[in-house]
Amino acid sequence: MNKIGVGIVGLSAKRGWANLAHVAALRKLPDFELRGLTASSSQSAQEAAAKFGVPFFSDDPSALAARPEIDLVVVAVKVPEHRGPVEAALNAGKSLYCEWPVGRDLAEAEAIAALAASKSARVFVGLQARAAPALRYIRDLILEGYVGDVLSTSIVASAGPAWGRSVSQTQTFQLDRANGATMLTIPFGHTIDALCWIFGELDRIRSTLAVRRPVVTVIETGETLPMSAPDALAVSGVFPSGAVASIHFRASSAPGTGLRWEINGTKGTLLATGANGHLQFGMISICGATGGQKELTELKVPPQYALVEGSENDYSLAVAHAYRNVLSDLRSDSRLAATLTDALVRHRMLEEIENAAARKP
Repeated sequence: MNKIGVGIVGLSAKRGWANLAHVAALRKLPDFELRGLTASSSQSAQEAAAKFGVPFFSDDPSALAARPEIDLVVVAVKVPEHRGPVEAALNAGKSLYCEWPVGRDLAEAEAIAALAASKSARVFVGLQARAAPALRYIRDLILEGYVGDVLSTSIVASAGPAWGRSVSQTQTFQLDRANGATMLTIPFGHTIDALCWIFGELDRIRSTLAVRRPVVTVIETGETLPMSAPDALAVSGVFPSGAVASIHFRASSAPGTGLRWEINGTKGTLLATGANGHLQFGMISICGATGGQKELTELKVPPQYALVEGSENDYSLAVAHAYRNVLSDLRSDSRLAATLTDALVRHRMLEEIENAAARKP
């Protein structure tokens, strides 16, 4: 079969998620071919094209989407900039892979979904935790009864340096809650999506969102800026089985817990730990105890879960597995990859969490 031509909106030669993860992920899958890109300026686009050996480059997402050799447009710019290139790709009749979150809020995501429906477009969303080998292994362990009936699951996690006391200039857009790139939408959003994929949709939601540092410092300049995005959150609820969930995220406070995720059941326990709360990276260690075992033992992810080559510390590995699912869906009748429909469910949940936090006790 012919290769699938990919065009990335937001590929820099120096930094960014597309640079760190998407290019390497695509290179792991020979059925994809990176044929075009855009960046924030013509010069930046030219530099990225030279670095990655991409034949077409531009600073205009519409020009990229119009190229006949581009089959799949990947939108990997900042969240508040998603809508323009997403609409350009949909209007050009292209399949689309959009990073999560799809829009700044539910209203923007629903507007994108309405356009996609009118175009009968295939839209995939970067909720890649579902594809990560470690997460698929945990899901199978639970389905196979390793812990018995799940009684509860709890997470304590750090969002990393973002939303902490200092921030780099490239991340200042994340300080404004209205931009939709917050602790709630990104690390928590990816995490709760993985949990709902494993356990079912969370119900009876209770939440607290707080801004504990209303002013933060820009690392490069020493400038202080206001922050309206939450830097601490606690969410609880109940899954369809009756299992109780408790999730607490906060800005990093070293030394401290990066990620601690326990799953407790009638027969045993699973424990996943990691350096940070970005579960979508899939970089976790797993321990477990079942059937009366008194101590947790290490559970290595079996080799069959690694459908794409890569190391455990490879940021592109979970993304590569997500692209593998996209490839299957584009070429067959499979429904493996996260879609815009899945993203709307998650956007609605995040709005429900915000509304729950705003209600008076």
